[in-house]
Amino acid sequence: MFVKRFFEPSIAQASYMIGCNANGEAIVIDANRDVDQYIQAAAQEGLRITHVTETHIHADYVSGSRELAHKTGARLWLSDEGDADWKYAFINEGKPLHHGDRLQIGNILVEVLHTPGHTPEHLTFLITDGAAADQPIAAVTGDFVFVGDVGRPDLLERAANIKGTMEVGAKTLWKSLQAFTAHEDWLQIWPGHGAGSACGKGISAIPSSTLGYERRFNWAFNVKTEADFVARVLEGQPEPPAYFASMKRVNKAGPALLGDVPAPPKLADSQLVELLAAGALVIDTRPADEFADQHVPGTLNVPLNSSFVTWAGWLVPSTADLYLVVDEATAARLPEASRLLALIGIDRIAGWLGTSAVTAGAVLRRTPQMSPTDLQARLSAGTVTVIDVRSANEWAGGHVPGALHIPLGYLAERCRTIPTTKPIVLQCQGGSRSAIAASVLDRLGFSNVINLAGGFSAWTSAGLPVEGTSHEPQAARA
Repeated sequence: MFVKRFFEPSIAQASYMIGCNANGEAIVIDANRDVDQYIQAAAQEGLRITHVTETHIHADYVSGSRELAHKTGARLWLSDEGDADWKYAFINEGKPLHHGDRLQIGNILVEVLHTPGHTPEHLTFLITDGAAADQPIAAVTGDFVFVGDVGRPDLLERAANIKGTMEVGAKTLWKSLQAFTAHEDWLQIWPGHGAGSACGKGISAIPSSTLGYERRFNWAFNVKTEADFVARVLEGQPEPPAYFASMKRVNKAGPALLGDVPAPPKLADSQLVELLAAGALVIDTRPADEFADQHVPGTLNVPLNSSFVTWAGWLVPSTADLYLVVDEATAARLPEASRLLALIGIDRIAGWLGTSAVTAGAVLRRTPQMSPTDLQARLSAGTVTVIDVRSANEWAGGHVPGALHIPLGYLAERCRTIPTTKPIVLQCQGGSRSAIAASVLDRLGFSNVINLAGGFSAWTSAGLPVEGTSHEPQAARA
C-alpha cells in the first residue's frame, strides 16, 4: 500500500492519496483545488487515480474532487448521508456513499463510516491494506477527529446561517465519538486539518495519531456527559472567516471546473492610479510594515504571508475583479498569490502590477504609529478612540481599558459604529493585523487613523493597565 499525505499550510489542510502498488490504482480523499499535485504524484509512483472522494462538504476551501475526477476520468464518490436539507446537489455526477459501503482499490479496502456532527453528511474512511492485514490500519477522519481536538459543530449555523443546527450538531458529534471508540487502539488517525485551521479550536500540529492516544489525551474522549461535551465543544470556537459561507454553498452545489487558467496580465505602473480612481479593488501584498511606511491611498493591504488566505477570505469578495501589487523581483510571488486565492475561490485576478507602481506618480500616504505610553496619555485625556481588532478569545483574555472591540474580519461591516470625532488608534496583538485594519478604514474613507506600534504585546510589556479577568501580562501571546 502506498500512502501520501499532502499538506497545504496556508489553510492547514491535509488530503491523502492511497494506492495499491499491485494493480496501480489509487484513491484521493479530500483533494483541494490544486489538483495537479495529485496527478503528478500518482504519475511519479506509477499509479492511476481511479477513485476520488471526500469526507464532507468543506467550509474552508474549494473542493478539488470534482476537478480531479474530471481531469483523470476517475469515479467520483460523494456522501449521500445526512439531512435531506443539506446534501450534495451534484451527487448524480458520481456515485453515492452510505454507511457500511465498501470500495476496493486493488488490495486496499476502504470502508465507509457515517460520522455526523461537524456536518450531517460527514464520512470517515477505514483503510485496510489487504495484502498484509484483515483489519483497518487507519481512519481518514476529515473534520471528525483531529489530533487533540474534534471538528466544530457550529459552522452550519455560524457560517452557512442554517439556524438551530449548532447544538443539534454537537449532540450528534457526541454520539459519533461514542460509536467510534469501539475501534482498536492501534487504529491510526489521519485527520483533515492541523494547527492553524479555523475548523477546530485546539488542533495539534502533529500530523497523525492513534485512537488509543486520542482516547487518553484528547479532551473530547474524556468528557463524561453529553451536556458537558456540548458546552465545551461550542465554547471558545474562533470566528469563522467570512468566506466559509460561500465555500459551503460552492462545495454543496458543485465547484466550477477551472481547467487551465491563463496568467493575469502585467499592467503598466501608471495604471495603478487610474484603477483606484475607477473604484477598482487593488490588493497590495507587501508586508504590513512596508505598506504602512508608504502606500497608495485606496489600496488594501493583505500581506503575502502565512495568513494571506485567511485575510483574503475575510476581506476580498469572490465576485469582484481584483488587481494585485506584488514584488516583481521575486518571480514566484504572482503564481503563489494566484494559487492561494484560487484555493478559496477568488479567481478573478484581472491584472497585476509590480511594487514600482507604488512610487510611480501617485500621492503616497504613511500610516502614523503611536507608542503604548503615548496611547495611555491620550486615553487618559480622552482624545483618541481605540479599536481592538483581535479575535473574541484574545479580547476575553485581556484588553486595553476603554478600547472598543471589532475583530478585523468584521471591521468593514461595522465601521459605521466607530466614532469619528477623535483620531482612531487601531490595535492588535503585535501590530500587523491593525496595520491591515488601517488600510481597510483608509479605503473606506476614514481619516486620522493611527496604528499602535507593537500592539497589545508592547502595551503589556510596558506594564500598562489591562482589563479582563483571565489576563496575565507575563503570558501575553505574540
